[in-house]
Amino acid sequence: MTGLKRIGAAAGLGLAVLLAATGAQAQTKVSIGISGWTGFAPLVLAKEAGIFAKNGLDVTIKKIPQKDRHLAIASGDIQCAATTVETWIVWDAAGIKTKQLFQLDKSYGADGMAVRSATGSIKDLKGKTVAASAPGTSPYFALAWFLKENGMSVKDVTVVNMEPGPAAQAFIAGQNDAAMTYEPYLSAVRDKPDSGKIIATTLDYPMVMDTFGCTPAFIAGNEAAVKGLTKSYFEALELIKADQAKAYGIMGADVKQSGEQFGKSAGFLRWSDAEGNKKFFSGEWQAFTTKAADLLLEIGLIKSKPDITTLVDTRFVSGGAM
Repeated sequence: MTGLKRIGAAAGLGLAVLLAATGAQAQTKVSIGISGWTGFAPLVLAKEAGIFAKNGLDVTIKKIPQKDRHLAIASGDIQCAATTVETWIVWDAAGIKTKQLFQLDKSYGADGMAVRSATGSIKDLKGKTVAASAPGTSPYFALAWFLKENGMSVKDVTVVNMEPGPAAQAFIAGQNDAAMTYEPYLSAVRDKPDSGKIIATTLDYPMVMDTFGCTPAFIAGNEAAVKGLTKSYFEALELIKADQAKAYGIMGADVKQSGEQFGKSAGFLRWSDAEGNKKFFSGEWQAFTTKAADLLLEIGLIKSKPDITTLVDTRFVSGGAM
């Protein structure tokens, strides 16, 4: 692909040479809601390295807590977002209609539960206090998943709602019996073993995977832009391969990490390229979405299971629109 060759060439010269838009290409404005999660960082790289601009996009990235991201979509403040697969189900149930377009990443130990050193098993948390984001977020869902896999439910613990960063810092400071968090904040716990230990991650319970999606109205009215968003993400992954050190430096700076620190955090997840996306949407997405909907129904976050075929538009990764 000539676009990827151009990216590789630019990376070879160093990221000081930014990718430029070719010709007098009109740019589509789009606002994207994300968090500081390591898995979303290639979207930041695509903006900072000029990849979005090259592909005809004027992108604004907004850091919005996961618990509020759907409200930003509903208000029109953003048209697209990145979040976990099951979260789109919760948003849909709340009347916020979106369609997932491509997979961003899958956690391989980047999400986890920190507990005090004396805690022998997850079952020992019965009656204890666990810090986790609000219902409808990835950490809360991960908590429910971990507990269910151990014969428990969220009713067996006291949940204190804290965002992943503050949850990790509070745990390190001695607050709460456990905390649900993710990278880069999980590494802060790894670096402070005196505060406790990580008892389980997504290596033990593979259930955190992120996708990128937009409103149906934006997709219908801007198919070229949606194609550009998808293409830009895959090109950002190519740029990481071509000049990892500088790419890590850019992505790390966005979350106040050095390139080396960012690389350690990134080691706990896998970004999904074009081929990975085709595989993901050929069965894995459907199976996980169905199981996730069952759990969301069980814990009362949705009142009925959606028609999952309405939650995704795979044209842009299947080859039909690329």
